Amino acid sequence: MDLAYQQKLQHFIRKLTPIQSLVIIYFVAVIIGVILLGLPWSTKGNYDWDFTDLVFMAVSCVSVTGLTTVSVSDTFTTFGYFMIMILVQVSGIGLMSLHIAMWVILGKRIGFRERQLVVRDQNQTTMQGVVKYIREVIIIILSIEIIGALILGLYYTKYFPTLGEAMLQGLFGSVSATTNAGFDITGESLLPFRGDLFVVFMQILLLTLGAIGFPVLVEVRRYISYRATRQATRQPYHFSLFTKLTASTFFILVLFGTVSLLLFEWNQSFKGLPVNEKMVDALFQSVTTRNGGLTTVDITSFSQASIFVLSILMFIGASPSSVGGGIRTTTFAVAVLSVIAFIRGEYGIKIFGREIGQSDIWKAFVVIVVSTGVTMIGLIVLLIFEDAPFLVLFFEACSAFGTTGLSLGITNELSDVGKWTLSVLMFIGRIGVISFVLLLKANQPKRNYNYPKESVIIG
Repeated sequence: MDLAYQQKLQHFIRKLTPIQSLVIIYFVAVIIGVILLGLPWSTKGNYDWDFTDLVFMAVSCVSVTGLTTVSVSDTFTTFGYFMIMILVQVSGIGLMSLHIAMWVILGKRIGFRERQLVVRDQNQTTMQGVVKYIREVIIIILSIEIIGALILGLYYTKYFPTLGEAMLQGLFGSVSATTNAGFDITGESLLPFRGDLFVVFMQILLLTLGAIGFPVLVEVRRYISYRATRQATRQPYHFSLFTKLTASTFFILVLFGTVSLLLFEWNQSFKGLPVNEKMVDALFQSVTTRNGGLTTVDITSFSQASIFVLSILMFIGASPSSVGGGIRTTTFAVAVLSVIAFIRGEYGIKIFGREIGQSDIWKAFVVIVVSTGVTMIGLIVLLIFEDAPFLVLFFEACSAFGTTGLSLGITNELSDVGKWTLSVLMFIGRIGVISFVLLLKANQPKRNYNYPKESVIIG
């Protein structure tokens, strides 16, 4: 490579902000995904890909969404399955996180810029201890996936004729659930296991561990270690406000979704089922809207009320610093708590013995407004170019932005414009709204002056 060209390239890279670098990295990941999934060994019978469908599949993998315009089980070979697992695994944990892990293994020094990229990729607030944090995250996630794959694989021997096929189904199912990717190689999602409580609750556990947030998993692991050494240290362990707020919001949303589905579908799609089966189906569908994308029932039979509730839950999405997308659970929680505080005449959010900073409150409303705008623009484009009911397209848009992967069965029927629109929503959902906003921000100096304040009429 020409020396002058190398210098220009290095100068260009140095000028990039961490956000711009991160977006380019994920864009390159999509290109790599297109190459890997387009290999002749990845598909059965040398499948003739439509370029739009191939890009859509690659974006869905990199964004760990699970929406697809083709049948995974009918289209891909075993080699293709592993390509999908690699893509969702790498993107689920975070491209920069794995990059840092490789540098640690090779004994290389982690520079300031690499730490900046990891902080942005993982939505962290500080660079302090970030390498140790990434090491813990990777160990925890891989451990969960390996244990889940072994348990499911051995259990699946009752469903599949050979041990190899059972273990492949177990591995793919574990990776897909833990990364909340939502892909399946059964051809019917989890419908074949609907009445099997062991499989259903294993999937619920894996989906929850993937979506609840990496910082929560790290703190829980540290708490377990603390319990083992408590007699020696005698120091109390305190969970962070983030963990308390994230976990409580996560499970409140799961409870809300479960109760809503039971109310709306009790005498509709759940009619005639035993009470325990109704409750399990409602619970699973509520959990999977946290970004899972898997399903144990045919959701096309749900009422419009249920479809709308599932759409909103997908729009909220998973927890920050997890494998999921959406506006995130803490954003929703801060917005709701802000409203409650305003009604009470308070001008700050006090919860769990702490007070949330005004900058976080402001950021939460920015995320909600921008996310709503982006999703609505995508929905308008779908309404213009697609011949489908409003609620069905709304569901599809929320699923794409929330990187959930649930569909009412129209994804493969969309026009090329519709598929590209969902691809953009999935990509924005993966990199995060804050990253998207900062990507658009002009490099302007901060204003070091203030204008006189004046009140305006609100509401």
